[in-house]
Amino acid sequence: MDTVTIDGESLRLKDLMLVARQNYKVVLSEAAKKSIIESREYVDRLVQEGRVVYGITTGFGEFSKVSIAKEEAELLQKNLIVSHACGVGNHLPLDSVRALMLLRANALSKGFSGIRLETVQTLIDMLNAGISPAIPEKGSLGASGDLAPLSHMVLPLLGLGEAYYKGELLPGAEAMKRAGVTPAVLTSKEGLALINGTQVMTGVGALALYDGLNLLKLCDIAAALTFEALNGVTDAYMPDIHGIRPHAGQIDTASNLLRLLEKSERVTKAGELRVQDAYSLRCVPQVHGASKDALRYVAGKVAIEMNAVTDNPIILADRDMAVSGGNFHGQPMALSFDFMGIALAELANISERRIERLVNPTLSGGLPAFLTEQGGLHSGFMIAQYSAAALVSENKVLAHPASVDSIPSSAGQEDHVSMGTVAARKARDIYFNVSRVAAIELFAAAQAIDLSPKFKGKRLGKGTQAAYDMIRCAVDTVTSDRELYLDFNKVAALIDTNKIVEAVEAAVGELQ
Repeated sequence: MDTVTIDGESLRLKDLMLVARQNYKVVLSEAAKKSIIESREYVDRLVQEGRVVYGITTGFGEFSKVSIAKEEAELLQKNLIVSHACGVGNHLPLDSVRALMLLRANALSKGFSGIRLETVQTLIDMLNAGISPAIPEKGSLGASGDLAPLSHMVLPLLGLGEAYYKGELLPGAEAMKRAGVTPAVLTSKEGLALINGTQVMTGVGALALYDGLNLLKLCDIAAALTFEALNGVTDAYMPDIHGIRPHAGQIDTASNLLRLLEKSERVTKAGELRVQDAYSLRCVPQVHGASKDALRYVAGKVAIEMNAVTDNPIILADRDMAVSGGNFHGQPMALSFDFMGIALAELANISERRIERLVNPTLSGGLPAFLTEQGGLHSGFMIAQYSAAALVSENKVLAHPASVDSIPSSAGQEDHVSMGTVAARKARDIYFNVSRVAAIELFAAAQAIDLSPKFKGKRLGKGTQAAYDMIRCAVDTVTSDRELYLDFNKVAALIDTNKIVEAVEAAVGELQ
């Protein structure tokens, strides 16, 4: 069945992708329902007893000093949502919205939030019905969680705000009506439970991570194809030298490259054409491998955060406590997504240098200048390298860490924030730029293979042949100047749909 069951404990990155991009339905486990109900019963008792508990019987932030009467509980929670919905900018992509809705429901299902079961179910019903709240992508400090964007998530749940339904942007109430979902009326603690968390940064960052992990394989493939075009020296990929510097990513990348190049008649040994290659070819295992290690670290952090409680206050019913802590602070994700952005940017840095070696006649070992046989009349791939260089330069700005900044808020009560959502969005944008640089490299490498003067007609490796064939199914060899951006877009589409990686892995087995 096309469903994902959530219990607050076992959600995986793959499950997130199925819900966010393949519209799998979401179901609450019976254990989660029990935990939610027990947590809510404790909150109701706190309210009845009139205890002073942050966000339940008090205001928020600096207004935590203000006590709220029981009869004003519903208005307090509604006011929280409408006042905190202060996002700006373009709306988040629909897959990001679905991801963050799933993550928020999963966090609530752990039973430490004090929300009612019917309110959690309404959020899940919206997700299953295809209602995607219109959430501006900017405006979160990343502590106290993603307050502004998550408030926009909640607005349609209340029959307010805006939401996308069946491709149309509608008033929230109309979207709920068309989908047959009844809006909720929030009571004590529920507004805070819905918006005090890190699910926006985690959702956006998790999608970028998933794509980035696939892009790591794709970049190995692109490097191998360029290696073929430039008749690289395979000695640098020998297992012996990587085993004595045993970084896992480095070892895996060297292994990938040798598998991709197996049976090639175009690669060389030291001394046949040259003694050694430039770093952009020789050091692919070290550079790509370091990025692999970085993304694997991030994947571990994301796996924790996807199943974490990031509320405030946290309801510990079995200990008769409602604790005001700091689990909403996004620092673990902020640092991780900054790290991911840097690691992804490096893939484009080295890819662009390989593109330069393909188009520059002083570096390419005999290939025609700019990969055109009629240079002068035709410019060939001259400006393709410009575009790659521009994307790499933009990444250098984007890769500056967001997490090193903090601006105090809420009258100094919230005096250190993570900027984690900015870090996640930047990592997403860096991923896009890297994927387009990789598309240019693949296209240029295939062109160079077709024009290779010394090895024309020689066999490619098992993996590189599969990649080359896939590229040639999408774009033809460039024999005269044409609108290359159309070709770039076709190759990029192969990357976005993961078809090149799939074709290559069908030929050589799963890459690491």
